[in-house]
Amino acid sequence: MTDTIRFLSKQEERDPSLDPHRLQEWLVTNGLGGYASGTLTGVITRRYHGLLIAALPNPLGRMMMLNGLSERLRLPDRRVIHTGAEELAGISPDEVYPLTSFRLEQGLPVWRYEIEDFVLEKRLHMPYRQNTVQVTYQLLSGKGKLRLNLRPAIQVRSHDESICDLRSSSYRLSVHEDQFEISGEAHHPTLRMLLYAPSMAFTYDHKEISAIPYRTELNRGYACKGSLWSPGYFRTDLEAGQQTSLVASTEGWETIRALSPEASYRAESERRTTLLGLAAPQLRTGPASQLVLAADQFIITPAGRIQDAERAKSAGEEVRTVIAGYHWFTDWGRDTMISLEGLTLTTGRVNEAGWILRTFAEYVRNGLIPNMFPEGEKVGLYHTADATLWFFHAIHRYVLMTGDRTTLRRILPKLVDIIQHHMRGTDFGIRMDPEDGLLRQGAQGYQLTWMDAKVDDWVVTPRRGKAVEINALWYNALRLLERWLAESGDAAAAGHIGQAADRVRESFNTRFWYEAGGYLYDVVDAETSGNDTACRPNQVLAISLDYPVLDQARWQSVMDVVRSQLLTPMGLRSLAPGHPDYKANYYGDLRSRDAAYHQGTVWAWLIGPYVDAWLKLNPGKGAEARGLLAGLMAHLDAACIGSISEVFDAEPPYLPRGCIAQAWSVAEVLRSWVNTAG
Repeated sequence: MTDTIRFLSKQEERDPSLDPHRLQEWLVTNGLGGYASGTLTGVITRRYHGLLIAALPNPLGRMMMLNGLSERLRLPDRRVIHTGAEELAGISPDEVYPLTSFRLEQGLPVWRYEIEDFVLEKRLHMPYRQNTVQVTYQLLSGKGKLRLNLRPAIQVRSHDESICDLRSSSYRLSVHEDQFEISGEAHHPTLRMLLYAPSMAFTYDHKEISAIPYRTELNRGYACKGSLWSPGYFRTDLEAGQQTSLVASTEGWETIRALSPEASYRAESERRTTLLGLAAPQLRTGPASQLVLAADQFIITPAGRIQDAERAKSAGEEVRTVIAGYHWFTDWGRDTMISLEGLTLTTGRVNEAGWILRTFAEYVRNGLIPNMFPEGEKVGLYHTADATLWFFHAIHRYVLMTGDRTTLRRILPKLVDIIQHHMRGTDFGIRMDPEDGLLRQGAQGYQLTWMDAKVDDWVVTPRRGKAVEINALWYNALRLLERWLAESGDAAAAGHIGQAADRVRESFNTRFWYEAGGYLYDVVDAETSGNDTACRPNQVLAISLDYPVLDQARWQSVMDVVRSQLLTPMGLRSLAPGHPDYKANYYGDLRSRDAAYHQGTVWAWLIGPYVDAWLKLNPGKGAEARGLLAGLMAHLDAACIGSISEVFDAEPPYLPRGCIAQAWSVAEVLRSWVNTAG
């Protein structure tokens, strides 16, 4: 299957500074958390742009191994042309030929260049669960020979590390026949390269390429000029119908040579065909099929978590988790549980959903699942008040879809323990208030809800107290546990939990209703301000969850306010315009961005709960609800081609910001697409 899912032609505007392809990006992943990513033109604008970012065992984490390739073409008349990433060669060439078109085939990028009568295509893929990248150039047509020079450029470092630190003197090149190895610091892996070509030569011409501008890093307030090191360049001559492939990897030579580039690409194509075949029928073609392939980018086997892998293996399973977003996020408990239905259940990957849930169940500590696993670390951080409550939601959707009561019985004692910890109190001030049954959270210096921006000691939206979505999730979890205990035959325990849920519902509807605004307080009993009247999207969860805590008579009023104040074509604003803290743009250095992160910035994932709530008020109108997804589906061509960004500016034109590909953005649009069918 080679369906073209996204296609973008070259821009008529020839001014490269105005070329939107410099802003559009692509992403390929390897199922381990590693990736390759860049701009369509090949210009490096982020510290995360590279052709091989390997996911390595802790404590290394993800490492930038191959930053890019400078591509130089020599025509039969000896004219020399570069294809757009000329700064990687450290020169200013006379002629740069622009990209003719870009497309995704089965989610994999294909670049096309038409130069006189030559047509050259480039493809890139990463073999599944290998820290390997293969870049293939095929000359489709042309008279005579086209010479292709490829100069690799590297700066081996953590993918998150500053671009300013270059230790080029420590790089060493060694060659054995056609095998090339570049090594550096003793604790860094070796980069291995191999060129499959009709004819091949390598010219040793090492150089340091300095002062490369990383434009996006400049806009984000980080170090924005860096240097790369190159050992020299490969060259080969191609005639029409011939191809050459550069393979770069941190794997051993036996693994690298196990499959030819053609066989490797074919295997990955077959894997992707299988993924589409597993998904719901309405997701197998058209734009929705791209979302299925985008979902695959986030489901990974975590590198370096040996204990998880051995525990899963002993149970006859495999370990899986979810990368929250590319490029810089790791796996987060909250994001995983919100994303699980869309990424795995909607796409037919039910076994992996079970593996994910059972893996996280092993990490329950003091009634909490981890908030996140930091890069290169083996131990999770637990500072979250909602991830564990989303865990209940994810288990419920999993059991509904699969009927897997065995997993539910296995996890049920831990779910009981979680609720007990929340009732009597656990870490970070998370505890049920005995006065009203509502759940309180908050600890100085911690950001415990999903609105978790923090700069140094500044928690931007602390929301300490009784937050509206925390209590909606709390009620939902209590009702789910009541149901599961009753089904297990423990009527007494179910009755006790049911009474607690009844009390939460009564208190919630008494305490959270903001009569003057016709919507819900965001926080009641807030640490410093009593009841917080800020109009935020969190209140939608009081309607959207399987067990809605809000009285149905108030649903329409809440949704009317959310629609008028928060709804945009790209999701929901995190704060209504007019509030003193409202920020229209998510832009600038880290402090500026975090000040806006949850203070107006639009979040794509929130469209999922909004659609759920809308359908409860408008049953049977799925086709109308699907219109709410139109802006996000169009966005598949706008930033990271074929995926959905993390956040957007709060005002038109709703520019995409944050991570270029976000798990819960993709998951919730995918899930909502299915729920609005027909």
